[in-house]
Amino acid sequence: MADLRFAGIGMTSARTRDRLVQRLREQGISNLAVLDRIRNVPRHIFVDEALGSRAYEDTALPIGFGQTISQPYIVARMSEALLEGGPLGNVLEVGTGCGYQTAVLAPLVERLFTIERIAGLLDRAKERLKELDIRNVKFHHGDGTQGWKSQAPFEGILVAAAPLAVPQALLRQLAPGGRLIVPVGEDGKQELMRFTRREQGVTRESLGHVAFVPLLGGKG
Repeated sequence: MADLRFAGIGMTSARTRDRLVQRLREQGISNLAVLDRIRNVPRHIFVDEALGSRAYEDTALPIGFGQTISQPYIVARMSEALLEGGPLGNVLEVGTGCGYQTAVLAPLVERLFTIERIAGLLDRAKERLKELDIRNVKFHHGDGTQGWKSQAPFEGILVAAAPLAVPQALLRQLAPGGRLIVPVGEDGKQELMRFTRREQGVTRESLGHVAFVPLLGGKG
């Protein structure tokens, strides 16, 4: 029964997912491993059943608690940007949300540590990743702006919400050569940025304009 649920039918079928992957290719996503994860992760189980028929549209959808599941293009773009430059060991995800980005990224890295400030969302994400038998993820209910110091340093950090300025704690927790992918800026003026820790300091590059919910501190 679980296999049938994951496989989907109609608007959640393999054919629908293939069309989504083709659209992502046309938008410039070229990492084959990322595209394979987008094709095979059942996005419809991460949204309410009433929204299941829209799960493979390239759009953000509500997941409760005032949060959204990111559009597949953004999930693919951030994952691809993080993975450019070689394999990653310890990776931190800030903003677990419903767990969709977590499910896409986890098999592509050695160990994924994920933080979510809203307990209800974190519990739901844990259930979904357990259903998918994804075992290399550690979860934490906490303030993502502070990172996860006890598990640092990280070769990669991916932030799924937008701070007005990059939290210094996250930059400090980057390993040498480590990459931080984060949307930065106020609503309507956000840029997706990649920061890389090098011997001479931290370099930055813009990956384009985006729209994310704000990154909040504390726990919800």
